[in-house]
Amino acid sequence: MEAFNLGLEHILTVPAIVSILVGTLLGVIVGVLPGLGSVIGITMVLPFTFTMGQIPALALMLGIYCGSVYGGSISAIVINTPGTPQAAATALDGFPMAQRGDADVAIGWATTASLIGGLFSVVVLIVAAPELAAFSLNFTAIEYFALGVFALTCIANVSRGAMIKGLLSGMIGLFLATVGVDHVTGDPRFTFDNFELAAGISLIPTIVGLFALSEMFVRASETHVAKPQIVHGVGFKMPKLVEWKNRLGILFKSCAIGSFVGALPGTGAATAAFISYSETKRSSPNKEKLGSGEPDGLVAAESANNAVTGSAMVPTLALGIPGDPVTAVMLGTFIVHGITPGPRLFTENLDLVYAIFLILIAVNITMFVVGAIGAQAFTRVLRVPEPVLMTMVVVIALIGAYGIRGNPIDLLSAFIAGVGGFLLRKNGFPLAPLVIGMVLSQMIENSLRQGLLITRGDFFAFFQRPISLTLFVLTFAILAWPLVRWLLNRRRDTRLARETSE
Repeated sequence: MEAFNLGLEHILTVPAIVSILVGTLLGVIVGVLPGLGSVIGITMVLPFTFTMGQIPALALMLGIYCGSVYGGSISAIVINTPGTPQAAATALDGFPMAQRGDADVAIGWATTASLIGGLFSVVVLIVAAPELAAFSLNFTAIEYFALGVFALTCIANVSRGAMIKGLLSGMIGLFLATVGVDHVTGDPRFTFDNFELAAGISLIPTIVGLFALSEMFVRASETHVAKPQIVHGVGFKMPKLVEWKNRLGILFKSCAIGSFVGALPGTGAATAAFISYSETKRSSPNKEKLGSGEPDGLVAAESANNAVTGSAMVPTLALGIPGDPVTAVMLGTFIVHGITPGPRLFTENLDLVYAIFLILIAVNITMFVVGAIGAQAFTRVLRVPEPVLMTMVVVIALIGAYGIRGNPIDLLSAFIAGVGGFLLRKNGFPLAPLVIGMVLSQMIENSLRQGLLITRGDFFAFFQRPISLTLFVLTFAILAWPLVRWLLNRRRDTRLARETSE
């Protein structure tokens, strides 16, 4: 109880409250603007958090995260262009409602469902994260190495459709993290006698360049497309309680789907939204109307994608595993502020954990208020000329990258990362594996070395411990499953072809 009271004191300060308000507002704006998204929003302001305390910095990041997931629904409803990938399913029923003059009702459904989905996921986080962290107290360096290898399977999950390129991208991230002075021997690695590289490649400027700058380069290289016409008469209208009565089953089922999917590394809110939408289309009493402006579709999509926000933090807080690009950047935020996610966080900094729980609750409530009051104003943001928007993003990103250490090399790092990210994206290489590789590299290397010291150089002893062996088996199973599925499908097709010929 003392830790809870201390956590409450942490967030009941002026800097923390302001950060919650500003972060949520910025997040919604970032979500409304098509093409930006949660990762770019976080990376734009991440460098500025270095002058802030731990709690205000986390409040700002979490506000942008949750606000951007919700904000994408506004542009999806109003202009049929999802501001973020998570809101793609929202457009299926949201825009038809707006076309028939019910944009305010559609935003009301989306905002309320987002609030309930977000709060539901916080409950999941509060229940699941401590239990998972308590279990991981049994971990030694050997188990952490196995966990790090298992976490690398996230690269496969976020690289579907471009598996080889995703693996190569992850290898680039693992390599970049080794540049600099060896933490054990003190020997320089891959520095080419350059003093600036002795400190290693800074994570934050690299992330800023990879996501924010590369996105601007990509958009600048594409042919200009005229903006779709914006629906007028936008506002916020709360759905009547009687209309919710028959949709409570859909609402809580979608919350459960979103929370489950969010806790799985490498999935994300877009996946949760479409799974939930598909399930609703299968089971809803109004399934024939889905796609033509049915609130069931809005409730399913928005409650599911917002339910991901809290549950995605479960592996991040409890084990230090980033499940997607957003939580990878969030993990970087924790690390640069001296916070080490994992079991020790729940034993040594329990007040901080409670503060995070309370921040998420406050952010979701703030998000609802901001959406209800500012729905009309946010549609005006969509009228900002794209060249002006791109210029603002580039300037903010570069100022932020430079402001971390005041070192010009960070500007160069961000620019090179931006150009590299642009080339990777143009050639179909996903960027998320690169970030995951950079974040996990040091943990894997250090735990491997410590584990070998424990076993006196016997690597096979890693497979003799129950927890590490289980993690290795799970890693192998996840990597082998696509091949097994391909063989099963091939066998089935061969059998069907034989039966047809007979």
